[in-house]
Amino acid sequence: MKNEDFLRLVVVGHVDHGKSTLLGRLLSDTGSLPDGKLESVKAYCKSNSRPFEYAFLLDALKNEQAQGITIDAARIHFQTKKRDYLIIDAPGHIEFLKNMITGASRAESAILLIDAKEGVMENSKRHGYLLSMLGIKQILVCINKMDLVDHSEKRYEEVKQEYSNFLKEIGIKPKGFIPISAFEGDNIAEKSKKMDWYKGTTVLDFLDSFEKSKASFEKPFRMPLQDIYKFTDKGDDRRVFAGKIETGKINVGDEIVFLPSNKTSKIKTIESFNTPVMDSALSGESIGFTLEEQIYVKRGEVICKKTEKMCQSSSLIKANIFWMSHSPLTKDKTYYLKVGTDKVKMRLRSIERIIDATSLDSNNKEQVERHDVAECILELNDPLAFDLAKDIEELGRFVIVDEYLISGGGIITANMDKRASKIQKQLLLREEKWEKSSVTFEERSVRFAQKPCMVLITGEKEYDKKPLGKMVERELFDHGRNVYYVGMSNIVSGLNIDIKKNSSEHVRRLGEIANLMIKSGTLIIATASDLTYEDIQMLKMIVGEDEIKVIKISSENGASDLLLKPDMDMKENTIAILEYLRDERIIFLP
Repeated sequence: MKNEDFLRLVVVGHVDHGKSTLLGRLLSDTGSLPDGKLESVKAYCKSNSRPFEYAFLLDALKNEQAQGITIDAARIHFQTKKRDYLIIDAPGHIEFLKNMITGASRAESAILLIDAKEGVMENSKRHGYLLSMLGIKQILVCINKMDLVDHSEKRYEEVKQEYSNFLKEIGIKPKGFIPISAFEGDNIAEKSKKMDWYKGTTVLDFLDSFEKSKASFEKPFRMPLQDIYKFTDKGDDRRVFAGKIETGKINVGDEIVFLPSNKTSKIKTIESFNTPVMDSALSGESIGFTLEEQIYVKRGEVICKKTEKMCQSSSLIKANIFWMSHSPLTKDKTYYLKVGTDKVKMRLRSIERIIDATSLDSNNKEQVERHDVAECILELNDPLAFDLAKDIEELGRFVIVDEYLISGGGIITANMDKRASKIQKQLLLREEKWEKSSVTFEERSVRFAQKPCMVLITGEKEYDKKPLGKMVERELFDHGRNVYYVGMSNIVSGLNIDIKKNSSEHVRRLGEIANLMIKSGTLIIATASDLTYEDIQMLKMIVGEDEIKVIKISSENGASDLLLKPDMDMKENTIAILEYLRDERIIFLP
């Protein structure tokens, strides 16, 4: 069964509200169990003097049977007469919400279970809010265990009304409510005679009415770059760009763009291990390809087709976050944000609001606590390629890593850098019209024993950076490097002499000059004071994040590749910069 053939359905609900029992019943009632599975589980229960439960059909994990709670997101297939389903059984216990988010992140529809006897619980509300945050709109609410309330229509209506009111407040309108007893099979595959007051349809018929989302291969092409392989055996000089196609399709001859670097080329061949020669590939396939013109990009970039709507690039985003770590998300700490195959350093710039998912009260806390749902502005150290979650969910969802642990997850809702999209268009035009040199980047690197890049020395205005920049230039030149110093005054008083009070344009033109000098093989040493976070991100977009190293002189910590303290003398700072350039292989022995 291909990925595009089934409807992806997540099942959520408070612990012990009957998810595993419902899923076991769905598998059994649709004849989707492996041959002999039902009988073997019944025999197991009998031999261990345990009453048979449909939930045991799913309890493949030893921990589940030992603890009696589902702790992972199991993936189950079942089939109706209309279509196939991939069901994700998401955990309900509050301690396992991380797994629930992981499971729900790829679902396009949901069943939310509520125990008729216990009613709407804290996690019932929390799960409803998470489904809303993840953008899942096709939701069926099943009020389960009706056998425990004597199949009471009154109780059903009470729970339905309470939960409907809650969902309305968070902007969710479920497709429907169904009273069920998963244990007895009421209203699952057949209408229940015990609840003849219910005039609606069964769970299976209701699921069959859900619409399948647009197939991923019909969306714009997106392929996060996993790795680049270089072959040398028997004269094979291919560079193969490898990864998994998340959405769309690609053909030999298609023009592609790597983001956020904005580098372009054309597909020469499509490569796949131990398969016939391919001239096209679809979403879901893991492939490699070679290019007609070699370019140098890094893991994590997102590949798009030039003829389609491309993803965005920015280092300032708005996001909805669900925080799961015991340690709060704070503004004074650096984290990692992962989208696709890319991982960038991230800081919390501001908290727009925090929502208590159970009461829907908004508050103005200074940090995001465990199980909080928050709308935040995030600063990224480097530009990131992404889509808004509402457009292409595969590149619009992320996780946040704190000290090697996944501590939060969420969706990207807006690009907050208004200049980024304009710059991206300019860079694409620049790359399209660029007249390339006959001398390659590698040839220049080998000739000068250095990786051409921009070394940007910045910091507060009171710290004089020009003498330091010139001393670094002199040391590099005396050791045979192709190096040149550029101060911001060179730009303002020369190229930009006709521009008044437009620091943004000064910075943009500094970036374009640096780009030219880097392509000539030059190591450019630049100094500029009081650059904003947005200024530095603009330079990274123009020059390329791999072609710029930010060295900051400041008494305060901040985003930089190398932080120098102002109380160090100029010679010490020069030595520190040179050591850093050697460590980063910017300069190396010929």
